[in-house]
Amino acid sequence: MLAQLVVVPTDNSMVDFRYSIALPQSEILVQEQANSLNLSLCLDEKIKPMKPDAPNPSMLPPRDAHTRGLHRIMTLGGEYGTRNYTIKHLQSLKGKRVLTETMPFTTSEASAAEEAGIDTLKVKFDPRNPASAIAIRKAAPNTFMTFCIGLTKIATVQEAVRAGFDAMEAGADGIMCQWGPEFIRAVSSVGIPVQAHAGLVPRLSTWTGGLKAVGKTMDEAIWVFEQIKSFEAAGAWAVEVEVVPAELLTEISSRTCLVTSSIGAGSGGDIQFMFAEDILGNHAPPYPRHTKQYRNLFKMEQAIQVERVEGFRDYINDVKSGGFPGPEHVVKAPQGLMEQFLARLDGPLSATQDDLRLS
Repeated sequence: MLAQLVVVPTDNSMVDFRYSIALPQSEILVQEQANSLNLSLCLDEKIKPMKPDAPNPSMLPPRDAHTRGLHRIMTLGGEYGTRNYTIKHLQSLKGKRVLTETMPFTTSEASAAEEAGIDTLKVKFDPRNPASAIAIRKAAPNTFMTFCIGLTKIATVQEAVRAGFDAMEAGADGIMCQWGPEFIRAVSSVGIPVQAHAGLVPRLSTWTGGLKAVGKTMDEAIWVFEQIKSFEAAGAWAVEVEVVPAELLTEISSRTCLVTSSIGAGSGGDIQFMFAEDILGNHAPPYPRHTKQYRNLFKMEQAIQVERVEGFRDYINDVKSGGFPGPEHVVKAPQGLMEQFLARLDGPLSATQDDLRLS
């Protein structure tokens, strides 16, 4: 099939569209006129003209993004955006300065973290229920964000790759996992940035003696190092190292090209990571030993809860005592309305209707 669009200028600021489709034994000529300031083309049905000022999800990021400390990017999922860092930038900063990282659990926490200037974010991602991660991604659109895929969410290499692509299409800049080298190699080989997890992996802590530090013996220290090197060989770009001796992470970080994210492993990594709920003190004590609370939102929430209870009690008492509703809370009937209303209800017509119902 051959198609040709011919535009023929006419009088009165109009354009004559001649759209010719050549078929094997026939030719269809469709003509449509449209105002030159609001052009539309009709074949079988009207197509609404595009609004020039409508938002375009495929619009290129502004070229002056760098003046705000941002880099123009396209996600693996095909969306344009801006980020404070890319993988390359984070790799280039290895060993030069320590960045900050947190994991928000709400959109409010995410937007606050971005406004405060947290360097990178992590967010929990469930491939079968991605709404929460997507909402957090939108709440902090300019911050480098890693989607953490739960250990039990996938069972095969193929599922790992699919989950990785799902995360990237949802807006992730990379994924984090607790998988072994085989899965990491498969996912990284298709271009998905993978961050691994070494040291204490809470969900696998039965293999390391429970929820306690790992790497305090020679065998464990060598095991942590070899584990990280195996992730490096599998194609990971970063690794989260959890609750190992601070001196051990310092030495390991200088012997791997992976960007190291420290949680409870001292200041020898490239990124310092702590959960938002620990930073903000969202929960009652005790807190993990390796955390520090910079606010006490739990105490504030407890005080707010007391205010909620007291507010409801005051409402109950006010209703019982007749204090609510008061004159200022009600609508007064216009003068004469109630007399007319009662006369209508109690008049002859009303009596007749009552008699009919009784019969």
